[in-house]
Amino acid sequence: MKTVQVDVAIIGAGTAGLAAYHAATAAGARTAIIEGGDYGTTCARVGCMPSKLLIAAAESAHAIRKSSGFGIHVEGIIRVDGHEVMARIRRERDRFVGFVQREMRVIPDEDRIRGHARFLNDHTIAVSDHIRLTAGSIVIATGSSATYPDSSEALGDRMIVSDDVFDWLDLPKSVAVIGPGSVGLELGQALHRLGVRVVVFGRGGGVGPISDPEIRSYAIAAFNEEFTLESDTHIETLFRDGDRVVIGRLGANGSRETDSFDYVLAATGRIPNVTGIDLNQTTLRLDAKGVPLFDPATTRTMSTDGESTIFIAGDASNFIPLLHEAIDEGGIAGKNAALLALGKPVSPGLRRVPLGVVFTDPQIGIVGGGFHEMKAGTFATGQVNFENQGRARILLENKGLLNVYGDLTTGRFLGAEMLAPVAEHLAHLLSWALQNKMTITQMLEMPFYHPVIEEGLRTALQNLEIKLHPRSH
Repeated sequence: MKTVQVDVAIIGAGTAGLAAYHAATAAGARTAIIEGGDYGTTCARVGCMPSKLLIAAAESAHAIRKSSGFGIHVEGIIRVDGHEVMARIRRERDRFVGFVQREMRVIPDEDRIRGHARFLNDHTIAVSDHIRLTAGSIVIATGSSATYPDSSEALGDRMIVSDDVFDWLDLPKSVAVIGPGSVGLELGQALHRLGVRVVVFGRGGGVGPISDPEIRSYAIAAFNEEFTLESDTHIETLFRDGDRVVIGRLGANGSRETDSFDYVLAATGRIPNVTGIDLNQTTLRLDAKGVPLFDPATTRTMSTDGESTIFIAGDASNFIPLLHEAIDEGGIAGKNAALLALGKPVSPGLRRVPLGVVFTDPQIGIVGGGFHEMKAGTFATGQVNFENQGRARILLENKGLLNVYGDLTTGRFLGAEMLAPVAEHLAHLLSWALQNKMTITQMLEMPFYHPVIEEGLRTALQNLEIKLHPRSH
């Protein structure tokens, strides 16, 4: 077995791993990056990019269908060619993956190690039994994997996860989506708009990352105007019948229904890839799911003796599994791993305020911790309904609800939840205001053009300002 010694070893060459590598080398550390699978990030292969390609195709079909609202009529039928749709998705997906692979090729050969990594102790890694790697510090950036429900084995290839969708050669006729989270909603609505019969099943009434009861109720009603979203249903039976899957469920109103689909798409989340790397050989403290405990400010993990020499970043940490967070965490982990290995103290990195977007239509946006983080009696809410908002009506996108939250004592902006047109842009503006610790008054002093969607945001802020400072109005 070949022996290699480095300052920093990084397990995983995804988004977080690459960010960690560049940060560690920039800090002057001799760094090795280990990858046991194909090069190419989760985002590029099976996440952000291929899903947005599917959504873009769906939005194109939807735009044609709603053009009659502008007095523009398309004669004849709209034909969605599933082969062409999926061919473009795979082709563009492969381009994005190619960009990542090109980035990997820039890394010197001696820094790239191929093979499955497993811990021998806190400072030593075995790579596929052909390399023994010793490092001053180690970064775990092993990513995550989509989860399969317990019934997957009986359903065979009729049970899929989101990763599988992007390898389809054609669109199926029907899909049952289990899980109305971000992925389930995005893919479910997109497939529906591309002509696939879709039913999205949930349990407990949750919809995506929404925690504000008003926004959640509005979202359930809005999505059900377009496709079937059963946000609180109990699946009693799930079995394969030939090339179909039969689902029997008990609805919230007590009714029983049975339906069959070509596929069941399990959109029930992703789990950190921390099994199979022999964490039991380390001194790390693990949570109930086997994920190392760590300090989010430094990404440094905790050992039974206190702070360890191991860091964790990206989806593997299960902290905030989003690409921009993975980049930040990777940078923090790589820099601190290098500093520690070089005998210097670690330091907190920049952690931005939480920002989440779901690319449904209308889009979902969560700024800060959203309603879930608000403490009763300490905040007020300002609201706007986009149904009569000027720019939204012009665009025939007049559907949505936005709630902004402000501190009753300081007048500071605290966060927001929304189901709104172009929520991706509104959420960015609000996240910048939150990170800059702006008050509602200061936000209203910013420029607002006319006519734009942002005027709806101004209305919500004005409504909140009245609640925060009633005597001045």
